[in-house]
Amino acid sequence: MVANLAGDEARSRVSVSSGPPPAERREPPQARAFGEAAANASPFPGIGPLDRMLRAALARITLGISPYAVASAWADWGVHLAMAPGKRLELAGHAAVAATRYAAWLARVTTGQPAPPLTQPDVGDTRLNDPAWSGWPYNAAAQGYQLAHAWWLEATRGVPGVTRDHQVQLAFMMEQLLDVASPSNIPALNPVIIDRTAREGGANLYRGLQNLAEDIERAMDGRPPVGTEAFRPGQTVATTPGKVVFRNELIELIQYAPTTADTCAEPILIVPAWIMKYYILDLSPENSLVRWLVAAGHTVFVISWKNPTELDRETRLDDYRRSGVMAALDCISAILPERRVHACGYCLGGTILAIAAATMARDGDDRFASMTLLAAQTDFAEAGQLMLFADEHQLAYLEDLMWAQGYLDTKQMAGAFQMLRSNDLIWSHMIRTYVLGEREAMIDLMAWNADQTRMPARMHSEYLRGLFLENRLTAGRYAVNGRVIALRDIAVPIFAVGARKDHIAPWRSVYKVSLFTETEVTFVLTAGGHNAGIVSEPGHHGRSFRLMTRRGDAPYIDPDTWEAQAPQHEGSWWLAWQAWLVASGTPGRVAPPAMGAPERGFPPLDDAPGHYVHLS
Repeated sequence: MVANLAGDEARSRVSVSSGPPPAERREPPQARAFGEAAANASPFPGIGPLDRMLRAALARITLGISPYAVASAWADWGVHLAMAPGKRLELAGHAAVAATRYAAWLARVTTGQPAPPLTQPDVGDTRLNDPAWSGWPYNAAAQGYQLAHAWWLEATRGVPGVTRDHQVQLAFMMEQLLDVASPSNIPALNPVIIDRTAREGGANLYRGLQNLAEDIERAMDGRPPVGTEAFRPGQTVATTPGKVVFRNELIELIQYAPTTADTCAEPILIVPAWIMKYYILDLSPENSLVRWLVAAGHTVFVISWKNPTELDRETRLDDYRRSGVMAALDCISAILPERRVHACGYCLGGTILAIAAATMARDGDDRFASMTLLAAQTDFAEAGQLMLFADEHQLAYLEDLMWAQGYLDTKQMAGAFQMLRSNDLIWSHMIRTYVLGEREAMIDLMAWNADQTRMPARMHSEYLRGLFLENRLTAGRYAVNGRVIALRDIAVPIFAVGARKDHIAPWRSVYKVSLFTETEVTFVLTAGGHNAGIVSEPGHHGRSFRLMTRRGDAPYIDPDTWEAQAPQHEGSWWLAWQAWLVASGTPGRVAPPAMGAPERGFPPLDDAPGHYVHLS
C-alpha cells in the first residue's frame, strides 16, 4: 500500500490539472535508462517510502517547516557575511553608534535629567505601550531591546550575494527570534507582570498555571479552546434559516429562506474557502452577511464544504471547481432556470471561482451576471509572507507530510498563520493567559477561527505548485480539461475587496485582478484584516473603506496610485456592494423562489446549517 501511494504521488506531481509543467532539465538517455532499470529491478522497493516516512515524521515535529529551507537561508547569509568585511565594518559602526547613544541616554536617565526615548516601537507593536515601561529601570530594558532589534534586522539586509528570497526569509526568522527575546516576554523585566503579581500576591500566576493545564488537557483530548462551546453552528452561530438543497461528496449547497415579499431577480452564490468552515459569513445574527443579504431582498445560496479525511487524499484541485462551484451552479440553474447568478468567492473560494469563471468564459457559459472576490488572490507573485518558504524544498517536505497523513492538518496550518503575527497571536497571548492569568473573552469570530478544516493531499499539492510556486493562472499556463484558460476572457463586471491589514492575502496582491482582466473592476480597500475586514456589518464602529471603479477599456492604475485617488467612505462596504449588485442585475423585483426544486431532483434535504459543518 505504501509503495502504491508513493507511485500515485509521483504521478500526481507531473499530471497536475493546472497545465503543463515548466521546461525541465533533460537527463541524458543513459541516465534515464539506468533510472528506469533501477526502479524496475531494485531489490529494496521499500527504501523510498521509508525515507518519506522519516521526513513526514520530522515534518510533524517542525509543523511542516523544512529544516533545509531554514538552514539554507542561514548558511547563505553566514557565508556571504563572512566574505563581506565592508558589511561587517558597517554593522560594527552601527553598533558603536547605538552603544554610545544608549550609554549617554542611560547617564542622563540615571541622574534624573530629561531624556526622550532613543527609539519608538514599530507601528502596531503594542507590547511596550504601557506607561510603566517609561519608568526606570524598565525603560532601559525597552530601549536596549529596540536598539538591538533594529541592529539585528539591519544585519540581515544588504549582505552582498545573499539571494532575495533568502534575505526575506532571514528577516522573517530574525523577527521571530527577536520577538522571543522581547522584555515583555520576560516576567522579571515586565513591569506590568511585576505590579500585577505584587498586587495579587501571586494569584495571577496560579490562575495562569490553571489556564495552561486546562489548555494542555484540551489539546491532548482534541477539544477546541475554552469558550467555544458557547458558539455552536445552528444554535448561536450559523442560524440564518435555510435548507440544504444539494449534497455530493464534497459540498452541501444551502439555500436561505427569503424574508422579504419580493427579491432581486438574480440569486447570489457564495463560495467560501474550504480551509475554514463557511459560517464566517453567517456568524451571529447581528454580523451575518448572509442574513443581511436575505433581509435586503436577495436570494442567497452558500456552499458548505466537507471536511476531508485521509480517504479524500486523491481529491484534486479541479474537483473543487467541478464538484463544488459548477455542481452548485447546476443546482441553482435547476431551481431558478434562465436566471443568471451573482457569484461571490471568499479567499481560496474566490480563487477557484475565478478559475471557474474563466473556464466558463472560454466555453461560452454565460450563467454568471457578475463576480465578487473577497480577499481572494488570482496572481501569486506578491502573495505576502505566506510565500516566504514556498520553494521546491519546502513543498516537497509538505508533500511527504501529506503523503503520510492524506491531508494537511489544521494545527499545521494554524501554526503558519500565527507566525505571521506572532506578537499578537503567540507571545502576547501567552503572557496574558499564562502569566497575568487573564482569559480573553471568546467571541464568535475567534470560535469560528478555532473550528478549522483539513486540506486533501493532492489538492493542496496542486494548489501550492500550480498557483503559489509557478503562478500558472496569470502566466497563461493553467489548463482545465486540457485547454488553457485566461482571466482576460471574463466579461462580467468584477467587485474585488482587499483588506488593509490582511497578512494572508495582501491587498496589493488582491488588487492585481485588475491587471489581468479587461472588464469593469470595482475595487474596495477596507479597514481590518483577512477576516475582520470582510465581516464588516453596517453600524460597526470605526469601519471605513476606499472605493473606485475602472472601466474595462481604461488604462491600468497601479495600487499605490489607486489608493491615493480612491475616495474614502465611512461605514461598511456591504452597503456599497449591495448597491453594486442591484445595479449589475435585472431592474425590478420578483416573487421569492421556492426552497429547492423537488420536481427537478433537488428537494430540500436538511435544515441549515446542514451536516458537513459539524464534521470535525
